[in-house]
Formats: sequence, C-alpha cells, structure tokens
Amino acid sequence: MTPTPDPNSSTSRRTFARTAAMGATALAITPSRGQEAPSNKLRVGIMGLGRGKAHISGWLAVPGVEIAYLCDVDSARGEEAARVVQRGGQERPAKFVKDFREILGDAEVDVISIAAPNYWHAPATILACQAGKHVYVEKPGSHNAQEAELMVAAARKHDRKVQMGNQRRSFPTIIEGIQRLQEGVIGPVRSGRSYYFSGRKTIGIGKPAAIPAELDYALWQGPVPEYPFKDNLVHYNWHWHWHFGGGELANNGIHSLDIVRWGLKAGIPKRVTFLGGRYHFKDDQETPDTGVAIFDLGETGAHWEQSSCHPRKPEAPAFASFAGDGGAMHFTSSGYSIYDLTGKQLESKTGPGSDVAHFQNLADAIRNNVPLNSEIAEGQKSTLWCHLGNIAYRSGLILDIDAETGRPRQDAAMKFWGREYRPGWEPKV
Repeated sequence: MTPTPDPNSSTSRRTFARTAAMGATALAITPSRGQEAPSNKLRVGIMGLGRGKAHISGWLAVPGVEIAYLCDVDSARGEEAARVVQRGGQERPAKFVKDFREILGDAEVDVISIAAPNYWHAPATILACQAGKHVYVEKPGSHNAQEAELMVAAARKHDRKVQMGNQRRSFPTIIEGIQRLQEGVIGPVRSGRSYYFSGRKTIGIGKPAAIPAELDYALWQGPVPEYPFKDNLVHYNWHWHWHFGGGELANNGIHSLDIVRWGLKAGIPKRVTFLGGRYHFKDDQETPDTGVAIFDLGETGAHWEQSSCHPRKPEAPAFASFAGDGGAMHFTSSGYSIYDLTGKQLESKTGPGSDVAHFQNLADAIRNNVPLNSEIAEGQKSTLWCHLGNIAYRSGLILDIDAETGRPRQDAAMKFWGREYRPGWEPKV
C-alpha cells in the first residue's frame, strides 16, 4: 500500500486526483469478469434500498440487465426491494446482503449501483473500482471535496466507468436546450441562477434510543467516526448533520447547479460565498435552511438560492435560468423556454424525464465504450461548487479559489476540505 501523499505538497495541490484505497476493513475481493463479450448480460448489485428502489426499476428497464444483489444495512428494506425486482419482471430473485463488500467478492457482478447516504458514495465507489466493478453513484457522489479527488483517481487508476446520478445530463430535451443556449439562442450569456424552495418540517430534538433490531447501525455509519444513535437520524435526517451530509446544497443544489455550470461551460469559480443560516426551527439540524450561494466565474456569474422550510408561494422561479444579451432561457426539470428581452415567450418545449436513459448510457458505455453523459470527473466539478458553498458557509469566508485545484487559499477554509474516518476506512490507493 502506498502512503497517502502530503495534502500540502505541490503535486497534490495541482491535481484533482489523489491516490486512494480502502484500508483493512475491505474484504478480499476478486476483479469482475471483463467485457470481452459485450453481449453478456450485465449483472448489477444495488447498495441502499431507499432511493435504490428507483435504481432497481431503472436498471430493469435497460435490456440485458439482471439485478444480482440487493444490499441495505436495514433488513426490513430487503423484502420491499425484492418485490420491486419481481414486479420489474425478473424471474430470478436477487440475493440480499447487508454488507456491500460481499458483492465485491463476486466476479460475476459487473456494476455496483450506489444509492446509500452521501458519506458512503466515495468510499464505496473506490472499493468497487478496486474490485474491477463499474459504478453508478448517486449525486452528490462525495461527502467532501477531498473525496471528490480520490474517487476520480480510483476510476482512472482502475480504468472503470463511473457515472454520477445527475440524471438530467441524459434527458434529451435538456441536452437540446443546453446545446441551443451554447450556440447563442439568447446571445452571449452573462449569468445563471438556480433555486430550491420547499416546506420541510422540523426534525425535532433527537433522543437516545434502542437501535432497531433490523438495523446494523455500525455498518450504517461505515467509514465515518462513531456517532451516537438517536431516534430522528435514520433514514433521512442525516442530510442535515455535517457529520453525514451536506445540507440542501448537496441534496438538491447539485441538480440545478449542474445545469447552470453546464450551460455556462464553467469550471472552477474564482470566488465563492454563502450567506444564510438556520432561521425556522430550533432543532437538531446543523445545515442552513435559508440562504444564497454566489459563484464568481470571472466572465460570468452564478448563484443558488434555497428556502428549505418555506415554499415562498406564489414565487415560482425556474429550476435553472440564464440571462443573455438577447433574452433569457429557463429550464424546468425536463424542458426549457426561451424569452426575449421584453419577457415575451418565444418557444417552450418539454420532454421525457425518466432516469432510465442515464442507466442506459452507463450500460452502453460498458458494452460499447460510448461516452458517459456524467462521467465522475465531470460530475464532481459540479459537486465541487456545492462543497465550496458549504465551506464558505461553515468558515464564514468569501473563498478565494485556486484556479487549477479548486482549493480555497485560506487556511481557515481548508480545514473543511476533507474529513476524519473510522480507523481502517481511510481512502488510499
């Protein structure tokens, strides 16, 4: 095992890839079979059976795919997931396991489809790549910016196809709209904007409680340091704890900010800030419920606004929007509209919004080497915007960003770049 490079070295600072591997907790794993016979059925293991039920349906809609494994640390989720497999028309039952590393040891599995919580995304992806598996990993794909570097490094080292689950990259009408935007349908584009408004309720103050018999809580925590169990954490409210999640930016911001970054053809921002806070409830949530993240891109700018606990009706801003010298372009979740400078709508188009195309794209990449629509390095460029917004909020700084590495130049910000891990789970290559 090679040593982890010094994060302050010039080599580490100047790359968006760092050597990584998982430590002693990994089970013995065997590389999967190759793709020398592209007509072979793709066998998929799905990790995380909340959002993962949509992965089951999505994969079963792709010809020549078999769900070989279902995995969740909560055994109660296994039965419903098995029914989803059956309803999808697969005759052969999938094997249920609690520890996804059991899947890695099966050389007949081609793909690991990861729908576990954010803090699992990068560690599981790295292990899967090491085991010779291709990967579909849900957004945001990483819990922190250092993990983003590591998972890209793992995909490159092991030459694996890794698709991130920002599925609008495969929606045909969104692809068409972005192409028209970049071709100049509203003239030179000066800025992009996205938002998320909702009416989330309080999660209250969690109380110590007995761990449910069906839940392997130690395995649920996996790579992160020990965190006391409480009754308002599993299975969703981890999103609002920095120990596990990245708040609304990582939860929903990644979707619309990805459209904005894509449309602007933007890379690393020059400066980033986030103004906002927790205003609605005095509860266990740590991440902001209200705020605005601002990204200075030099030639253009972008911002993301959230109001997680107040839907702010009757406001109805576009999912993502662009301002150009000749008008504006608004994107919905699966379509777009074009306006002139007076606000008159000139065109509007909607299209299919199924996740299936994104799974199909990964299958086509594995079988026929077609380009991925959201290859992990591209996906993590958008995720980095979310990480930087959260770093700006947590540090209280206007971040000055290194244009080559994406790293803030302020030491007070860099303490949020990575995280600590449970002993033995530190990512390394």
